[in-house]
Amino acid sequence: MSRLQVVSGKGGTGKTTVAAALALALATEGKRTLLVEVEGRQGIAQLFETEALPYEERKIAVAPGGGEVYALAIDAELALLDYLQMFYRLGGAGRALRKLGAIDFATTIAPGVRDVLLTGKACEAVRRKDKRGRYAYDYVVMDAPPTGRITRFLNVNGEVAGLAKIGPIHNQAQAVMRVLKSAETSVHLVTLLEEMPVQETLDGVAELRAAGLPVGRILMNMVRPTLLDGPVPDGVKRTEIARELSRAGLGGARKGGLAEQLVEPLLAQAAEYAERIALEQEQRAELAEPGLPVHELEFLSEGIDLAGLYRLASTLRRQGVS
Repeated sequence: MSRLQVVSGKGGTGKTTVAAALALALATEGKRTLLVEVEGRQGIAQLFETEALPYEERKIAVAPGGGEVYALAIDAELALLDYLQMFYRLGGAGRALRKLGAIDFATTIAPGVRDVLLTGKACEAVRRKDKRGRYAYDYVVMDAPPTGRITRFLNVNGEVAGLAKIGPIHNQAQAVMRVLKSAETSVHLVTLLEEMPVQETLDGVAELRAAGLPVGRILMNMVRPTLLDGPVPDGVKRTEIARELSRAGLGGARKGGLAEQLVEPLLAQAAEYAERIALEQEQRAELAEPGLPVHELEFLSEGIDLAGLYRLASTLRRQGVS
């Protein structure tokens, strides 16, 4: 498994939930995982039912087998201060620039600068080692921006390296791109079995590949179980269905009773269900075209809480993601 796992997906597909479950799955059996948030939404804190994440690495969960999940919400302004201190030793001068509003100006007026800082901080965590020469984290999982801008987000350092031909900015940008375009990184795309998310996923795969960025897996989220083997036969007799409903205790067998009244709505619902299953099968076939590993995560009707996250993490482990 790559050490940097980037998770993206169309809005509404549950990419943050999948990123959190992936971090838990990778932390199994004593591993240490860092879960990184870059969009400032504090979605990770909500999922793990903890207070808002600061700009520091904090342990938020223990995985099966004693592994640990840490989390970090990257603040672009503070990351820029780190950057100025690291390469230019500005220290107090950097803090003064922040008071003057220069830091906020730099991270707001130039989105590319913001993306450089966010990706750079995540890659720094990937490369970091302790005093004994071991990696600080076995895996870093990034809850990344949506599919529509993931390629530009990850490739921004390549653009910066081309603009700044020499110096620390050029060297830092190149170092980040060496990580992002290497076997150390995998970009996973989360989708639903619906036409628009699937199409955006396929477009995202093509864009990432064109940019030379390593695509990992496709993760189908909120997959509902199959309840019927197939469509209801055209020749089914309404009276037989009414009789079976009556035997099940849903109204009496008399003509015009509740059982008989339920037949048409039940058949209509079964027809709609069969149509949805057929469309989902079409989407599955399309998702298989890029030739990537495809995984399925079940729909949790009770909603997502900590128990649900651990359940999804267990599903990912069973499917060989960790």
